[in-house]
Amino acid sequence: MNTVVLGKMRRCDGFTGRLQAGLQKAGWLKAVSAGLWLAGALLLAGCSDQAWNNPHPESEASANILYSSFSERPKYLDPARSYSSDESRFIDQIYEPPLAYDYLKRPYELIPNTLTAMPDIRYSDAAGNEVDANSENIAFSTYHFQLQPGIRYQPHPAFALNDRGESLYLFASAAESEQYRTLDDFTEQGSRELVAEDYVYQVKRLADPKLLSPVRALLSDYIVGMTEFSQIASDTRKALEEEGKQTWLDLRQLSMAGVEALGRYDFTIRLKGKYPQFKYWLAFHFFAPIPWEVDRFYHQPGLAERNIVLNWHPVGTGPFMMTRNNPNEVIILEKNPNYRADYYPAEGSPGDAEAGLLDDAGKRLPLLDKVVYRLEKEAIPLWTKFMQGYYDRSGIASDSFDQAIRVSSDGIGLSPEMTEKGVTLEKEVVLGSYYLAFNMLDPVVGDKGDAKSRERARKLRQAIAIVYDQQEMISIFANGRGEVAMSPIPPGIFGYQSGEEGINPYVFDWVDGKPQRKSLEEAKRLLAEAGYPGGRHAKTGEPLVLNLDTPTGGSGGSAMQNWMIKQFKKLNIQLNIRGTDYNRFKEKMQTGNAQLFQWGWLADYPDAENFLFLQYGNNGQVISGGSGVNSTNYNNAEYNRLFDQMQLMEDSPQRMEIIRRMIAILQRDAVWASGWHPHSYVLNNHWVRNVKAHGISKSVLKYFAVDKEQRRQAQAAWNAPVLWPIFVVAGILLVTLLPGYRAFRRRQQRRIQTALTNTTSAEQEG
Repeated sequence: MNTVVLGKMRRCDGFTGRLQAGLQKAGWLKAVSAGLWLAGALLLAGCSDQAWNNPHPESEASANILYSSFSERPKYLDPARSYSSDESRFIDQIYEPPLAYDYLKRPYELIPNTLTAMPDIRYSDAAGNEVDANSENIAFSTYHFQLQPGIRYQPHPAFALNDRGESLYLFASAAESEQYRTLDDFTEQGSRELVAEDYVYQVKRLADPKLLSPVRALLSDYIVGMTEFSQIASDTRKALEEEGKQTWLDLRQLSMAGVEALGRYDFTIRLKGKYPQFKYWLAFHFFAPIPWEVDRFYHQPGLAERNIVLNWHPVGTGPFMMTRNNPNEVIILEKNPNYRADYYPAEGSPGDAEAGLLDDAGKRLPLLDKVVYRLEKEAIPLWTKFMQGYYDRSGIASDSFDQAIRVSSDGIGLSPEMTEKGVTLEKEVVLGSYYLAFNMLDPVVGDKGDAKSRERARKLRQAIAIVYDQQEMISIFANGRGEVAMSPIPPGIFGYQSGEEGINPYVFDWVDGKPQRKSLEEAKRLLAEAGYPGGRHAKTGEPLVLNLDTPTGGSGGSAMQNWMIKQFKKLNIQLNIRGTDYNRFKEKMQTGNAQLFQWGWLADYPDAENFLFLQYGNNGQVISGGSGVNSTNYNNAEYNRLFDQMQLMEDSPQRMEIIRRMIAILQRDAVWASGWHPHSYVLNNHWVRNVKAHGISKSVLKYFAVDKEQRRQAQAAWNAPVLWPIFVVAGILLVTLLPGYRAFRRRQQRRIQTALTNTTSAEQEG
């Protein structure tokens, strides 16, 4: 049908001319002319090569663009502040930390990003003498970095200079900057080379207390002089404000003992002791360079009031730059014209070549010219546009799951409709854990009191863990997209145990080659031994009522909450769900006033320490004043001792054995009632290539590619106009109105005849 309707323009012009002439000739048919004109207008619209309902501009039809969507405004685009995956999807394409992850290789492998080689690490004792990496006398670890020369920043007005080499845009007051209402008003741009001092400057920004970096407290435990620098920066800024001087603090003027630029391209970071996980932090955008010129530019008077700030307009050396940030409509990333020589990898994991993931090996990156993210707050319009071919990639909402996925005895795969369209499914186990947990400071479910009380509470937790059917929850509310967690460590992380070795023996038995949840009778026995036979207090007969705090509103009315209530009802335990706003929920967690709660954790880096520290005693929410990540407030002396031993070890059989012992303690104590590791399903239309799920890195857009012609053809085929109803309606109108028209014509003829007769009679009488 498209080949008939979507013809050349001159053919459409001819048709339109004939249509107009016909209507003029049949001017009497005014009643149906509107319908015929509508048909003609639609046919004329079909003359464009672009599908009629395409939401993207026709000028982009042949451009090398990937179309995606977002649902909420990214709050922080400053690499020192951002700690959200929704923000990382944007800024990790713009900023470049020293290290990166190999896109294709699994297990995850760190590689140099802006460096010439991986950092050179030297160890020393307290006296400064160099020691071996396995020495027990390591007091300091010094990381040496060597930058690639010639890397340049994206064009930006912060680098624009006048003829004297001075900044072109410097304002002494808000009045001077008044004419610049948006970043686009700064018409002059410049660039410069990336140097070692830029990385040093960013580490100082992480330490600056005014920025409130979420990793400052953690990194201060390791980077030498970071705590002292924070105090110096605070005192210096306060002194400047008291003197009425500019509020921008040039961090170059302040020194930090643990970070130093040794030359134009080399710098060092010095740590306390040995911290093997630090290498993963070096692949985080927290360590991406920020030039002092950019920091100064955005701190000029009057700009912040107009959102001309780093949190809205990032500046980096990466493959893309943000050219438009309208969170109410669209966010656009375009290729950085100054991006360094970077090439698609030539090696990958087994199966990558067969999957076509090495077809672009050796090509210059990025492979895209632009990425357009459009605001889509609702799942249905997003899904519809993906099915029409107007979005290249899409997640799968619950409402669309059955249309996209088929679950059978052979596993999970695409539906016939998706297969016919050539859609591909990108599946991965998310490196994260979501859990239902107990507050171990609670007198009923927690680890309080004497040994006998603690043992009873442990049995209560174990009984709840048995009846809480996490697999059923995954099947009903997550469309099967997940797996039951036997420990905090998700698949893909060293320390994860699968099969019979990995099951939680307090909740499951191993039967016929798979885990089988223990019986309800076993759970009831444990409940009775805990002092609550039949769900009632053994002495008072009062029913056992437990409270679940959640940051979502309501009091148990949702389907998910009703399902949870039924799980506890299996033991005749009454579950009271207390919904509240998120700020109040966090306050309860920080003060230890919750009893049961739900929360989750996504990996910062692929290491067991990043999950096992969720139960480390010193990280308790209450003991740390709300800054710790141990939301259960679990504090087991043996577990803490093993964690201290394990956390700084390299992966090895010895470390694995310690992790096994730690997990066994957690399983026995039932700190979590249940948990699960979610699976991510992303659909890609067939013209998208080089897509491989990466559970850690978000810096992946530079590898993606699209076939523009395949997309254009699919959009035309999937959005073929259906015109016959228009002509049917026009025909019905014609048939319906024709008798009326004939009657009208007869009346007109009679009137004309009467008028002629009267005129003739008058002439004869005259």
